[in-house]
Amino acid sequence: MKHSRGGSLNSEEDTMKRKAEKQQSAAAPAAPVSAFAARKARQQQQQQQQSQQEDVAITVNKALELESQGEPPSKKARRLSEKEKESTPQSAAGEDDSQKRLALRKKKDSGKTKKSVDTPSKMREEARTVKKEVQAPSDIESGIEQTSVVEANPDDAVASIDGDADGYESPTTQIPAEIQNFPLSKTRLNKNNIVYSDEHKLCVRMKEKMNLTLLGHYDLWVKRGVISLMGAKLHPSPRVYRVYAPSTHSLPVIKCVAGVGGEAEIEIKSCHSGIYRLRDISPLYQRIWNGNNTSADKLTLKNAPTSHRRTFSVLHTSAEDSLKRHLRPLHLEKQWSSSIKHLSERGGQLRALVCGPKASGKSTFSRYLLNHLLSPAPQTEGVRSSADGVAFLDLDPGQPEFSPMGQVYLAHLRSPFFGPPFTHPSLDNAADAYIVRAHHIGATSPKEDPDHYVLAAMDLMDRYRGLLASYPQCPLIINYPGWIFGLGLEVATWLVKSLGLSDVVYMSEKGPAEVVEPLGQAAYEARTPLITLPSQPTDFVSRSSAQLRTMQIQSYFHKTRPQAVQNTLWFDTPTSRARPMLVDYAGPRQGIRGIMVMGSEIQPDLLHDALDGSIVGVVAVETPNAVMGETDTSLWNVNQANAPAEEDDSSDIEMDGSTHPALKQSDARTSMESYTTRTANEDLPYLFVGSGSCSPLDPKASRCLGLALVRSINTNTRKLELVTPIAGDHIRHALEQGHGIVLVRGQLDNPNWAISEEYYAARAAAQRHQRRVAQARKAKHDEEEKETSDSDGDGGADDRAALAATDVKQQAQIRDKLQERIRRASQAPWMTVIEDDGRRQREVAQRERSLWKLRKKAYAGSGSEMD
Repeated sequence: MKHSRGGSLNSEEDTMKRKAEKQQSAAAPAAPVSAFAARKARQQQQQQQQSQQEDVAITVNKALELESQGEPPSKKARRLSEKEKESTPQSAAGEDDSQKRLALRKKKDSGKTKKSVDTPSKMREEARTVKKEVQAPSDIESGIEQTSVVEANPDDAVASIDGDADGYESPTTQIPAEIQNFPLSKTRLNKNNIVYSDEHKLCVRMKEKMNLTLLGHYDLWVKRGVISLMGAKLHPSPRVYRVYAPSTHSLPVIKCVAGVGGEAEIEIKSCHSGIYRLRDISPLYQRIWNGNNTSADKLTLKNAPTSHRRTFSVLHTSAEDSLKRHLRPLHLEKQWSSSIKHLSERGGQLRALVCGPKASGKSTFSRYLLNHLLSPAPQTEGVRSSADGVAFLDLDPGQPEFSPMGQVYLAHLRSPFFGPPFTHPSLDNAADAYIVRAHHIGATSPKEDPDHYVLAAMDLMDRYRGLLASYPQCPLIINYPGWIFGLGLEVATWLVKSLGLSDVVYMSEKGPAEVVEPLGQAAYEARTPLITLPSQPTDFVSRSSAQLRTMQIQSYFHKTRPQAVQNTLWFDTPTSRARPMLVDYAGPRQGIRGIMVMGSEIQPDLLHDALDGSIVGVVAVETPNAVMGETDTSLWNVNQANAPAEEDDSSDIEMDGSTHPALKQSDARTSMESYTTRTANEDLPYLFVGSGSCSPLDPKASRCLGLALVRSINTNTRKLELVTPIAGDHIRHALEQGHGIVLVRGQLDNPNWAISEEYYAARAAAQRHQRRVAQARKAKHDEEEKETSDSDGDGGADDRAALAATDVKQQAQIRDKLQERIRRASQAPWMTVIEDDGRRQREVAQRERSLWKLRKKAYAGSGSEMD
């Protein structure tokens, strides 16, 4: 008996030790792991996910049954002497009774396994949600706390919260514990590698094969050595590169490739592009930049005030983020790196088509390849002149790289780009990059009109061949969308056979066979090698595809680039307050030739409702027969020398077509107006050609200048108010060439973001006023305490009291005006403001702050292959 009792005690001690170790491991933060280990863990988890779901109920039931048999104490029990046992019989009996009641309670709850498992996690999530709502965000740009929910078009709001329209993403908070803490930087800042630092700059010396990861936006200058960044190898030069590293995407990593004496030296400087101001008009831009200063920032800001922060932060691990976001480094597979090097060796003969299923990394691979081609080493510049640049043919209208959604385009680039698409929604600097030609598809998916899509792609390819006449060593990268099944596969194979490609890159090693085999057969017939690479999807993202599209188009409408400034700037003025472009749609000063609505035919009486408040494509029609697919230019184009030179008046943004003789051609007006129907009430020029559905404009005879938001339609003056970032010179140049302007209403997402901008801007102004008042009160209180010992008598006290009363009155008046502005903004049509603090608000706020789980369906006809 003694031996068996000792064995039972030992087993109890082992059980207690194991439980203590489990509790300690659960409470301690996860150790940093590398990206390779995390990816391997995710793959193993996906393979075991199905079996775990089937066995989870059985496992939990068994665990509850074992616990109901007797839970070991949290610490080793102290043995009682015989006297203590005799003196405390009731307490021991009570303890036995409590253990029995605990066992019965656990046995009773074993039938409610799911509820008993989910309830603690829900309670923890609600506690974290309430805590986040109470505490003000500490982001450097996030001065707005999400205290209410704005829904513009409730149906669309539900879609944006629950996932993409096709159901590709879903919010989730189930993040594996073993990959919570990611290592981001191998270089730890110390006195030895910090060359100099101040409130705005940081100069770091890096050793070879070491890297540094930053969060935020900054200017990068390579002073010594060679570094790699997002595929580009940057050599020492006077050039300064603008880098955007938000938390919405994987963070770019600065790596030392080679250096003088084994070290490279870089300078990082804060930049003020104004993109952080977009947080005041949209919650999607909140909490995406750097937060409080990290330990590395505090080390380099010793002489600066404690409240000072740069526009970037140095992170060693993801746990150092004060906002506790899901941060990951931007790392490539080895096969990706070797393929990029292999493709870049072709130089000016490269014609690569990058395709694959959705969320496989096509855009990332294309961006890396593009940057690698745009950063040749100095000793090899003679082989391919960097002045030739790289041509980028983007055939993905859902997630384009250098333009807003709904367009396919050909871009010519001479400098690498570092940042996600919403940081460069368009190309305006002709010295570094510009759009050669673009076509308005009017939808985020090519499947809406495949014929028009193919014609647009072929026209852009012809423009590239014309570009080779000026830049013979200009390679080409083609970004194909995730439309890779069914008709999309037919289009892809036809492009492979007809474009004369040098390489085809397929971003998936898992097939499926019904896609890889036809694609490989088409590449074999075209004598083009097919490169198959493993996909590199991101399992968790903080923004869905629909939200990223909203961020990109909102960034597009709020950007500007003055001629004297090299980089793009952003302004936070709501679109309802922006200065519009006035366009006459009728009368002798008519500036547009017609208004088209792609898709099904609508009645002319409904054109006003379909156009008002929508996003339209501003298309320049080069020939009057473009609507019929004919390209006869004899009646439309005139000699440019006969067109009068117009003075450049930047203050006049009214688009008028009466000053150009080309637009007064009777034949041209007759050919366009023969297909135009005037609406009865508004006199709008409804341009419709087709039967049942509107035939799009011929890509060979038209081009897209950009997008515009129809803010209002004034039927009395016959004018349209358009808000557009299109430069006035581009529209003026099109008019001088005799081109007609047509507005195309496609099937793009409704601009719900534009409706709620004024509300968020009003709230931001009110909160800024509150912060200024609080700071003024604190400064005044400190000053009064300082002057207490040196008072100037009763008269001085009375003067200070009168001045304080005046300040309080003025502050109250300003506060009332700001509150009235918020009230008026909350009454905007098609928008509902939810101000309660109930359960629904917490659930919606939690969904907005949660991560998104990407799900990829790989079977034909599912519709999930679309980007």
